[in-house]
Parts: sequence; C-alpha cells; structure tokens
Amino acid sequence: MTNIISVFDTTLRDGTQGEGISLSADDKLKIAQKLDTLGVHYIEGGNPGSNSKDIEFFQRVKALKLNAKLTAFGSTRRKNSVAEQDSNLLRIVESGVPAATLVGKSWDFHVHTALQTTLEENLSMIYDSFAFLKRNQVEAIFDAEHFFDGYKNNPEYALSVLRKAQDAGADWIVLCDTNGGTLPTEIHDIVSRVRAELTAPLGIHTHNDCELAVANTLAAVQAGARQIQGTINGYGERCGNANLCSIIPNLQIKMDYRCIADEQLESLTTTARYISEIANVHMPVGQPYVGNAAFAHKGGIHVSAIMKDSKTYEHIQPGLVGNKQRILVSELAGQSNIISKAQELGLDVNANNEKTKQIMERIKELEHQGYQFEGADASLELLLRDAFGEMKELFKLESLKMLVEKNNGSMNAEAIVKVNVEGQTVYTAAEGNGPVNALDNALRKALVQFYPSINNIHLADYKVRVIDEKDATAAKVRVLIESTDFKNTWNTVGVSSNVIEASWEALVDSIRYAMMNMAKVDGNQDQPRASLGLVNH
Repeated sequence: MTNIISVFDTTLRDGTQGEGISLSADDKLKIAQKLDTLGVHYIEGGNPGSNSKDIEFFQRVKALKLNAKLTAFGSTRRKNSVAEQDSNLLRIVESGVPAATLVGKSWDFHVHTALQTTLEENLSMIYDSFAFLKRNQVEAIFDAEHFFDGYKNNPEYALSVLRKAQDAGADWIVLCDTNGGTLPTEIHDIVSRVRAELTAPLGIHTHNDCELAVANTLAAVQAGARQIQGTINGYGERCGNANLCSIIPNLQIKMDYRCIADEQLESLTTTARYISEIANVHMPVGQPYVGNAAFAHKGGIHVSAIMKDSKTYEHIQPGLVGNKQRILVSELAGQSNIISKAQELGLDVNANNEKTKQIMERIKELEHQGYQFEGADASLELLLRDAFGEMKELFKLESLKMLVEKNNGSMNAEAIVKVNVEGQTVYTAAEGNGPVNALDNALRKALVQFYPSINNIHLADYKVRVIDEKDATAAKVRVLIESTDFKNTWNTVGVSSNVIEASWEALVDSIRYAMMNMAKVDGNQDQPRASLGLVNH
C-alpha cells in the first residue's frame, strides 16, 4: 500500500552525536529493546568497528532477537581503493547485520573539498560499495549526504550520484538535508523531481537547524518518500535530528499514513520519557505530543470549556499517543480548574461546595508564599486529598540533624533522621555526596523496611529557585523535585528560607505520592489502601 511508511530510528547513532549525550553499551541495548517494542522498522546501532562500545553492542544485541532490522552504519569505500579490502565495509558484513546504511557525498563541493577527489571517483566509490553489500546479501540503504545542497548547486551531478547507488542495487535512496537549511517547499519540489527520475524507493533524513526537520520530513513524504529517518526526542548533532515523536503521530493521526500499530502508538509517550531517562537528558515540558505539558490547561476559560468537550482545546485525544490531559492549578486559575482536578481524582466537589472555595483560597495563599503547583502536580494532588480527608499520615518526623564536613579536600554530608512509622520510632543515619542526597538516603533507609517498593523510586531532577533575590543568601527558595519509577514521573514542591527544609518538604511529598499510587507493593496483592497512604471510605 502506498500509505505505508517505513520508520528508521537512528537514536543510537546520529542521536548520540548530540551534545551531552553518551550511551554505554547497556544503555544502547535497553533503548534498542524499547524501540523494538514501539514498532520501528530499522534500528541503526552505530558503526560495528568504530569504538569499543559499538563493538560490544553489536555482539550482545543478537541475543535480543529484535523484530526490527538492526542496521549498521558506515561510509562508502575510501578513494582509490577496493571495496573488498575496505576495513569499514568488511566490518559491516562480518557483524552479521541484515541491513546497512552507507553515507556518500552527493554535493560536488564536498567531493572536491572534503574527500579531495574527482567527481568520477566519488561515483565509483558509491557504486563499488553498494555492489559489495549486495553481493554479501545485506539490505543496502544509501544516505545521500548534503543532497539538497548538492542538488541546488549541481542538480545533474546530485542525480547521477543517486543513479549510481540505484544501479548498484541500493534498496533505499535516502535524501539528506545534512545542514538542516532547506525549506519545506524546496524539499517537496526536489523530492518530487527525484521521484520522477528514480525507481528505487526514497527516504528522507533531515536536521533541525532551522526548526524545520519535522515539517521537511512531512513535505518529503507528501512528495513520495516512504522511509522516514529520525531520532526519539529529536536528539542529534547541533540542533538535532528530525523528531520521530512528532513525525509519527503527525503522519499517522493527521495524514492517514501507517507507521506503526495503533497500540504501539499508545506507547509513544512512555518510550520518549524512558529514553530521555536513559540518555539523562531532561525532556522539554512543552514537547509536542509526548511532553508533560502537551495537553496541560491552565486558563480558567480553557478548563471550563474542556470540561464540556476536550476538543475545544485539544487537537487529538491524548491517549492516542499515551499521554494524558492535565489541569494546572495556580493563583491565576479559576474555580473550574479546581473542580476539574478534584473530579479527575474522584473527589466529590462542585461549584457550590464550600470546601472548593477554601481550597482555592489556600492555594492562592501558598502561591503567595512562593509555592508553584502548576509544575508540581503530585504536591497539588496531595493537598487536595488532604483537604478532603483522603490521606493518612504515613510517617511523622520527630527530629532531623545534618552534618557537613570537609575532610582531605572532599565535602561529605551525613543526615540523621528520627521518624515515627506506624507507631514505631525509627532512628537512621546515612551519608551522601551532599546534604539533600544524604537526607534522601536517610529517609529511604528509615522507610524501606515498612515500604520495600520505595527502592523502585529515584530522583530524576532537582531544581532550586530563589524567590526573593533581594534577601541574598537569606532568601526564600523553592525546591522542585521530579521523581520516577521509570514508568511514571511526578513533581513535588517545597518552599522555605532554609534549602534543607524546602528539600525535605519536597522529598516527603514525593514519597507520600509514590506510596499512595502503589496498588501492589512487592508482590503483596492484598496490601490495604490505607497502608499506601489513602484512607478507605
């Protein structure tokens, strides 16, 4: 069918060229499994012989038995050499991968300047390399590097490059906007012309230097490309690659193309967030489709409308991509926000409820003190449940001491915590690389014997914001903590003129929220709701 799109993911290769991204072999294996579950058709793992991590990855990935085609990356043979003796090509074949991507020059300027060879030799390099792969039964994908720049500079030569790869048996011809400087109208026109010249199927590989990688990919598909190349969350060199988390739902939901199964599309958000955790790169909250704020509503008029029909302010149903609607509550929010949020939590609330007005006033007062609940959904939920008598006290702090010592050039911290848990006093101490880390370790150590599943939770992000700059080091601060169990993330807030106290408040909320949502704890199917922090009614 003409509307079937092949999804080629290069997160493990092109994505790792992004600043601040470094993946171990174990990281790459975890991501490969997640991408396979998502349903992408090709997973580009890197160059089988370029470095020790990639060598280890290609050795170990065979055990995963992926449904996707594992793809190796390399370049065409070196100039004035023989393909059968090219170490790069030999490593690709020896790795046993079913498919390989070779990058070759399609811009005459690059042939002369980067390769420093003749246009004719570049054509021979391309032909020989793809003929070699096909003789060794490897599916061959040609990434025509700088194709759009090359076409605009010398269209006849750029097309001759593509024909050489096609004549040698390349299974896919992928047009690359390597510098990311081409506009969507140009992409559409050029791909349309190429489509009329070639018989091999076309792919598109764009970069985001003009914030157009997604738009350029969509334009190429409309012009006839049937393979999309990109990365999860748009990771990649400079400004990044085309973001598959936007491209896939745009094609599938908006444009009636088929990329992956509908049930796999529903895992898009969890896939994006999982990979961001593994890559240790915080996702922008406003990232389309999969971001935490992609379907968040704050304005009272907006909330009032979506309570009647979500289509009033949402372009798709969030569940189609595995995301969810969020109602933000702040001092700017109207009563509709509180009602909607409370109803979402199953609380009995309406516009005439006096408690709703009390909660609204309480939130306004807290935000006046420096709290910010629109970025701390978990703390807001706890506040609402507390107000409606839904929560039980899981533990109570009796005392807390912090020791910070600099010894032999290193700074060490120790926290001593005394808490009461289910009537028992627990006294623990723990060290950390800083006071907040030590505090977190000590609190977990005190609680883990009562709530073993706390081991599944870890801190994903920690931010401190100064609220009153004029007070200098005595200023009040707001601490925002993001926590995760790799399936879900939640945010909590604490405010104080003492950063340790603010951190403690946010940490406590994080743990209370996590335990409240643990329906099953360490395999105990009969764990009562009350022990998880909710009062049974």
